[in-house]
Amino acid sequence: MNYQVHASAIIDEGAQIGEGSRVWHFVHICAGARIGKGVSLGQNVFVGNRVVIGDHCKIQNNVSVYDNVTLEEGVFCGPSMVFTNVYNPRSLIERKNEYRDTLVRRGATLGANCTVVCGVTIGEFAFIGAGAVVNKDVPAFALMVGVPARQIGWMSEFGEQLPLPVSGRGAVYCDHERVRYVLDGKGLHKEPVGA
Repeated sequence: MNYQVHASAIIDEGAQIGEGSRVWHFVHICAGARIGKGVSLGQNVFVGNRVVIGDHCKIQNNVSVYDNVTLEEGVFCGPSMVFTNVYNPRSLIERKNEYRDTLVRRGATLGANCTVVCGVTIGEFAFIGAGAVVNKDVPAFALMVGVPARQIGWMSEFGEQLPLPVSGRGAVYCDHERVRYVLDGKGLHKEPVGA
């Protein structure tokens, strides 16, 4: 075994866990889960069967990653944030064949206690504020807050808010990354300096 597991954790036979990952107290990982390298699963995390967690993700305490959720590399899931996989659940009606896929792209941050309603895609390096409720797709680098979540700005890959309008056009240089962020009416993207 090339990863760390606390004695209280339950890992079902068949689960795949990458090198250097850490599985803390009271975690349950189901048999079909695929977990990458260098992942940290905090206390009381649940990982379902049809879940993919990319390399270097950090999933904080009390998060359940249910079936049909995919996290790309470097996703941060804050404490007690929530994923769903059925849009209109009822206890008396079986809807396991209606699970909706949720995709969280590389480097995105999901703040503490936020909720991600199933069936959405969260763009790379997007930042979802604490307590927000995401019920629609989120653009790359977008800063989202509120219930329901609305975009109030843009975040750099480094994790700092960029002084750009939510819509329109603009550009700003990031000292940390030594790149320029360009807002061109279609979204935000990075350009090397001098481009």
